[in-house]
Amino acid sequence: MTAIPDLASIEARDAADPLRHMRDRFVLPEGVTYLDGNSLGAAPKDVFIELDKAAKEEWAEGLIRSWNKAGWFDLTLELGNKLGRLIGAEPGETVVCDTTSTNIYKALHAALSMRPDRSVIVAEGSSFPTDLYMAEGVAATRPGVTIRLEGVDAENIEDLIDESVAVVLVNHVNYKSGELRDMAALTAKVHAAGALVVWDLCHTAGAMPVDLNGANADMAVGCTYKYLNGGPGAPAFVFAATRHHDQFQQPLSGWWGHAKPFAFTQGYEASPGIRRFLCGTQPILSLRALKGALDVWDDVDLDLLRKKSIELTELFIQLVEARCGEYGVKLECPREGTRRGSQVSFSHENSYEIMQALIERGVIGDFRAPNVMRFGFTPLYVGYRDVWNAVEVLRDILATGAWQDKRFAVRSAVT
Repeated sequence: MTAIPDLASIEARDAADPLRHMRDRFVLPEGVTYLDGNSLGAAPKDVFIELDKAAKEEWAEGLIRSWNKAGWFDLTLELGNKLGRLIGAEPGETVVCDTTSTNIYKALHAALSMRPDRSVIVAEGSSFPTDLYMAEGVAATRPGVTIRLEGVDAENIEDLIDESVAVVLVNHVNYKSGELRDMAALTAKVHAAGALVVWDLCHTAGAMPVDLNGANADMAVGCTYKYLNGGPGAPAFVFAATRHHDQFQQPLSGWWGHAKPFAFTQGYEASPGIRRFLCGTQPILSLRALKGALDVWDDVDLDLLRKKSIELTELFIQLVEARCGEYGVKLECPREGTRRGSQVSFSHENSYEIMQALIERGVIGDFRAPNVMRFGFTPLYVGYRDVWNAVEVLRDILATGAWQDKRFAVRSAVT
C-alpha cells in the first residue's frame, strides 16, 4: 500500500514543480482554494491588459477604424490558430466564435450535409445536456433524422455505430464522471462504418494535450472559459479537418461566413475554408479577453501540464479516501490517471450540502445532480498544498457534521 504523504513532502513537491511560476499569472483571491476551473477558470492577469487596451484605446479612440487598424475582423482566425496548437490542429483548421451549443448545431448539420444518404446521430445519454438538446434541435429540422443514445439504446457507443449513422457526437471527457475517451480508437471505429465524428473538447482543451489530427478527427467543438480561462461566456471554438473544408454546409449563413462579406451581395456564397463556420458579428471585447488568456499558453509544456494534472488528481483521491472514506464518500471517476480528465468526482448522499459548506470555508468545487461533488484541478494555478488544504477542510466538515447546518440545504437558482 502506498504511504500517505505528509505535509512536508507535499510542500516539497510544490517547490520542485516546473509549472509553479504560472500561478503568478493569475488573480486568485486570498483564502480561497479554487477547484472549479473545470467550470470557470480563474482570471489571467493578461486579460485585464488586453481589455483595457481594447476598450480605452481601440474602441474609445480608434472607433470604427479599429476593425482594420486593430485587426478586429481577423481575431476569430488569429485566436483559432493560437488555440489550435493546444488541440492538435493545423493553422486554418480552428475558428473561435459563438457558443459551444451553437457550434454543435452547426457541426452536426455540417456532418449531415456530408452524409446525405444517412439519417442517424449517435450521442451519449450521459452527455452534458446541451449536446443532446442541440442534437434534438438538429433532428427536428431534418425529416427522417433520428438519435441513438449510449446508455439508452445500447450500453456502449461502439454498438450503436453502423452504416445508417451519419455522425457521432461524443465528449472527450465526461463532464460528471471525468472519464476520458480514447479519441483515436473511437474515431477509427466511426470511420470504419463510414460515419463522421464531432468531438466535444470542453473538458480537455487546456487540461491536457489533445491531438485531433493525430487521431484523424473530423470536427470538434469546445468552450474557452474552463481550463483555457477566457472568462464567463467567453467565445467557443470549432475545428474542422482541412480535408473537409469546402465540402460541408452549415445552416447559419450569416455575413461573417460569406466568401465576400463586404461585397454586400444579396445571395449567400460560403467562404472557403474554416471561415464558413462563422455566422454573425463576433463580440470583440470578449475575443480580446480571450487573447490575453491564450497568451498565457505560449510557454506551457502540455506534457508537463498533463503529468501534474494526473499527480494532483491522484493525490486528491488518495488523501480523500484515507482521511474521509469513513464518512460515506465514494469515488465516481476512473481510478487510473490516464483514463481520467483533470477532475475528480466523489458522491455522497448529502453532496449538495457538503459542497455548500466547503464553499463557505473557501474550498470551491461544484455539485452535479443527483449526488456528485466535482473538483477540478487546473495545473497552471493549483498546487499540491491546495490539495492538502481542501482535504483537511472536507474532513473537518464531515467529521463535525458542519454540513448539516440548515443554510446549506437551501438550493439556489444556480446549483
